[in-house]
Amino acid sequence: MGDRAIIGQYWPAESLVHAMDPRVKFLLSLGLMAAVFCAATPASLAVAALFVAAFYAASRIPLLQAVRALAPLLVLVVLTALLNVLFVQGGTVYFEFGIICISEKGIQSAAFIGCRLLLLLMGMSLLTLTTTTLDITAAFERLLAPAARIGVPAHELGMILGIALRFLPQFMTELGVIYRAQVSRGAHFNVNPFKGGVSTLTALMVPLFASAFRHAETLSAAMEARCYHGGAGRTRLVPLRLTWRDGVGTAAVLAMAAAIIIVNFL
Repeated sequence: MGDRAIIGQYWPAESLVHAMDPRVKFLLSLGLMAAVFCAATPASLAVAALFVAAFYAASRIPLLQAVRALAPLLVLVVLTALLNVLFVQGGTVYFEFGIICISEKGIQSAAFIGCRLLLLLMGMSLLTLTTTTLDITAAFERLLAPAARIGVPAHELGMILGIALRFLPQFMTELGVIYRAQVSRGAHFNVNPFKGGVSTLTALMVPLFASAFRHAETLSAAMEARCYHGGAGRTRLVPLRLTWRDGVGTAAVLAMAAAIIIVNFL
């Protein structure tokens, strides 16, 4: 793997987190997100940040690579923070022009919500960075297996999730290739719709969607050629088993939730 990570892309390493059962990691990722949502004060949010940093250290994934992996989603963080700056009012007013008013509480709310959203994204990204697509698909399917008795297509839903995770980094790579190809042909990309931004962005979106449909058709033909008929009778080369590492990870997430709740009350 190169120096640049892409969201949804697996980061190979030998660590405690990588060796955990994917079913446990899937559930613990949801628990981590719930714990971050419980952080109601800056102090508890700082505790959550320390735990998330510790989890990344245990997984041997550099924080810089984690931020790079989340680069496409950082726009959501910035947009959410900007909306809080503009619409949350209170305290000292630093700037006011017409309907635009930037106040002390607006800036505090923007910083708090932005940090919380960033921690949520980093916590969920830890799952994809430390777990292969096949393992995530198998974990999702196993967790939905009890619901299959009432007609829920567990295997098909797991396959959809696996394909989406596998194609996401590929599409990001292709978007970069298409962008460089268009620039080399003299295209000038401008996000201002009044200066031809829509027409120039079309030069990116049309080839990207055409590539997506082409990949989907190729995948469908490949599955049909291999006589794919669903998950009936399928086995795994490496069966999923719980180990002591899963107990350590569960205890760590529970400790994180307990610490956040205690700090909230204090």
